[in-house]
Amino acid sequence: MDNAQKRKGSEEVGSSAKRSRHDEGNPRTFEEELALLGEVVDKDPAHKWSRPAAPKLNPSSESLVFQQLEVDNYIGKPLQGMPGSKVGPVPIVQMYGVTMEGNSVLCHIHGFVPYFYVPAPSGFQQSYCSVFRDCLDKAVLGDMRSNKDVTQVGVMRSIWICGKFSTFPNCSPRDVNHFITQAVLAVDCETKESIYGYHSNRKIPFLRITMALPKLVAPAKRILETGFKYADLPERGYSTYESNIDYEACYNLIITFIHCCKFHLCRKMYQCKIVRFMVDTSVVGCNWIELPAGKYRVRSPSMGGSGKSEAQPVSHCQIEVDVAYDEFISHSPEGEWSKVAPVRILSFDIECAGRKGVFPEPEKDSVIQIANMVINQGDKDPFIRNVFTLNSCAPIVGSHVLSYKREQDMLQAWSDFVKKVDPDIITGYNVVNFDLPYLLNRAAALKVQSFSFLGRVRDEKSTISNTVFQSRAYGKRENKVINISGRVQFDLLHALLRDYKLRSYTLNYVSFYFLQEQKEDVQHNIITDLQNGNDQTRRRLAIYCMKDAILPLRLLEKLMCLINYMEMARVTGVPLSYLLSRGQQIKVVSQLLRKSKEQDLLLPAHKAEAGDEYTGATVIEPSKGYYDIPIATLDFSSLYPSIMMAHNLCYTSLLHHSDLANRSSVTGFNSDFLDRHQMSVTAFGRMMIERTKELVEEKYTVDNGYKTNAQVIYGDTDSVMVKFGVDSVAESMELGKEAAGYVSGHFIKPIKLEFEKVYFPYLLISKKRYAGLYFTKADKHDKMDCKGIETVRRDNCPLVANLINSCLQKILIERDPMGAVDYTKQVISDLLCNRIDISQLVITKELTKTGDEYAGKQAHSELAERMRKRDAGSAPKLGDRVPYVIIAGAKGEKAYEKAEPILGEAKATSVLLKGQHTLTKTIVTSKVSKLAMFTKKRETCLGCKAVLDNNSAVCKHCKPKESGLYQKEISHLNALEEKFARLWTQCQNCQGSLHADVLCTSRDCPIFYMRKKVQKDLCDQDKLIQRF
Repeated sequence: MDNAQKRKGSEEVGSSAKRSRHDEGNPRTFEEELALLGEVVDKDPAHKWSRPAAPKLNPSSESLVFQQLEVDNYIGKPLQGMPGSKVGPVPIVQMYGVTMEGNSVLCHIHGFVPYFYVPAPSGFQQSYCSVFRDCLDKAVLGDMRSNKDVTQVGVMRSIWICGKFSTFPNCSPRDVNHFITQAVLAVDCETKESIYGYHSNRKIPFLRITMALPKLVAPAKRILETGFKYADLPERGYSTYESNIDYEACYNLIITFIHCCKFHLCRKMYQCKIVRFMVDTSVVGCNWIELPAGKYRVRSPSMGGSGKSEAQPVSHCQIEVDVAYDEFISHSPEGEWSKVAPVRILSFDIECAGRKGVFPEPEKDSVIQIANMVINQGDKDPFIRNVFTLNSCAPIVGSHVLSYKREQDMLQAWSDFVKKVDPDIITGYNVVNFDLPYLLNRAAALKVQSFSFLGRVRDEKSTISNTVFQSRAYGKRENKVINISGRVQFDLLHALLRDYKLRSYTLNYVSFYFLQEQKEDVQHNIITDLQNGNDQTRRRLAIYCMKDAILPLRLLEKLMCLINYMEMARVTGVPLSYLLSRGQQIKVVSQLLRKSKEQDLLLPAHKAEAGDEYTGATVIEPSKGYYDIPIATLDFSSLYPSIMMAHNLCYTSLLHHSDLANRSSVTGFNSDFLDRHQMSVTAFGRMMIERTKELVEEKYTVDNGYKTNAQVIYGDTDSVMVKFGVDSVAESMELGKEAAGYVSGHFIKPIKLEFEKVYFPYLLISKKRYAGLYFTKADKHDKMDCKGIETVRRDNCPLVANLINSCLQKILIERDPMGAVDYTKQVISDLLCNRIDISQLVITKELTKTGDEYAGKQAHSELAERMRKRDAGSAPKLGDRVPYVIIAGAKGEKAYEKAEPILGEAKATSVLLKGQHTLTKTIVTSKVSKLAMFTKKRETCLGCKAVLDNNSAVCKHCKPKESGLYQKEISHLNALEEKFARLWTQCQNCQGSLHADVLCTSRDCPIFYMRKKVQKDLCDQDKLIQRF
């Protein structure tokens, strides 16, 4: 059977497995799904791990086409026949990608060098360029040599020996700098225009300064800005343009001496920014690259001895080529070039054997299992399914089990597996912040030297660094940065944190929310017991681990995360990896550079300055209340882009203060006109909403022939809510469309007000908080729309959200306000009587700051700090959502002091199950004196509640009724046992076994809390029965 038949067969089986997974009438466990994918019977599965064999390329007659997934650059040696400097270190761009046949590609792109601009001095001529270049080159080289530790150019004196850097004893900074003989390669005079400020489309001369290395841009920029003198002209400072693109974050160059003092430049440890290169060569993220025949060279190991001019392969990629930066073709992702290559995706998960009560630490705790799922983009099911285990493990149908006696052997085998499979994308759930760092640190602790070479470059180690990412859109988060050259780290958790607002981000919660699938969630301290058991317990752990590895793939498919991010990379023009590690600004800068390049505009390197405080959009004071008549909503179409076009708001139309000096020369009518125009432009944000309100309320009046006077009851940023006073939705829609056209005629095109919807009925609570039935057609409402209230907020417990949602349904849909009141009373009664499940009382809040950064003490931040002191490994980090409950406390105790993790502390378990901690006023008992230490708690009669002298069940007065009371308590015990059995069976079905104990402790599953509560109630009831 050929490969095509094998793939077809696997897809048929995979689709069958998928159908069964979603067949509600015939649900299947994960273990059964694995079995449906086919039994793995190969004794040596490694032959399936490799990619398809790459064809032998003839570069003189065949072109090479691939989809690039990752772009970065490094410092290397010049290659003969390629453009650029012929001596010293040179910057080289590299692209990693995949062909349509599934072959991996590494393309080295030569000749592209960094540059920036400064305005040419007055009277500057083309002939002065060489003098300017020589003077600036001398200044930069002098600045480099004057720095003793050479930090400004980032050069280190070191030698690469056995994977470590050692200081080279006979090399001074001056010797190292000797290799950089020319810092400034060229200075050219070009006519450009600054994008900042109005210049009447007048272009002026700019000097384009081309540097030898990216790191040299920073010292050159500093020298020019602080004051630079060339020839006999006086010293002056220069404003720089586009000098802060790509170059500020470039890392140190590393010079190594190998084999009889011959030097080579080590490949970069981390990538430099390459947006400048992508803009100039019209490359966008994840687009297709074509190397025309006769324009590129193929690297082959056989070339090693053919001469110094030829370069040898440095990576594990199947195809490795060299090309000049102006010789390749970048295809726009449209039409046939919008396709996606069969990208190879590896999803994995690890399990660690932690100690009791301590979160696993890589220096002390073993990695015991690593589960792997490998899939090609576009396929239904993974074609590689295996698990690496420490010690023996029983077979798993549909998967391959690889067992090892030594942990070092297992880790080394997994590293070899990654290099053999050669994935383009590594994914998983929180793999960047936990799994990958844990593996690297564990391998280092066990001295598995070659483990860390996980990237595609053979001699480049994967290293870990810490970073704090902060933006207005995504908040503040602590992350790890791991360099794995050529492999995109697509952590699904990071994608979900950016794209979805959820109450919890655990894998179990996310899987149930999007896939309606749950998984067994085992605490880290139980995993060790399973590992120390037998083959069957380790098999159970392996299935659990494999489920954690396949769920991210299913989520990727369901949410189309990879496709969406590829398209975003193509639209914004940045690499795929930037979308998960950078904020919004890099996307804007990339597009701005592309547009400004088309019009010969330059971006100035402005320093951030403190300006006026930002004022938000105008909000019309709401007329609060419940409206039992239709409310029409009018929205401005694309408000901000329309305003920018209508009023010509652009960087290039901004007037500087110096331009306003001519104001005195404008008199009469022109002065009045310009004053009014300036006022309208500077106040347009507030004016548009207020003007809309004024126009609507002036036109739609009884005097103008309408039924009632219209009233704008609320307006917010780009929309207004209008009460026309009509009774039907259809009439309100007609008036809304008429009003939208009328108001649009009073604004400058393309500003346009559109009718969008009608709310009927409508509940307006306050600014940005309202709810109503959403109508776009007159006959039936589309949905119940809620904004800013507890049903859509995540900082309240589910009980509040469910209560408000039910009340809104009764008020808005059933039109039964008193029913909502009665329902609220019933919920409060259930809460006081302890009939509410604790899962409904969990509050989750995001940890965006440390405790010291908050103005006041917050419950979730204080709890995170206490958890950090108990166990730093499992404590929440910046960016995590912290789930907690408020327990009953002593009188006067602060609310933040009563926050505790859900069932996290044994001492808190009893008070967590009380129903009073969500009341506005918590009822607590007063503090008692030390005499309470000598008091004794006494039992009460089960019949009349009288205090008893002994531990009997009833008093002497209720003795005749003892049998009836006994039967009552026995019936209650039986009911609890039946409920517990149902919950236990449901948990067994979820874990896929009706025989093994339930170990799941998922804090996101309501069944878990119900089971725990019933278990406690059973224990209490059993003690009560013992009194008879």
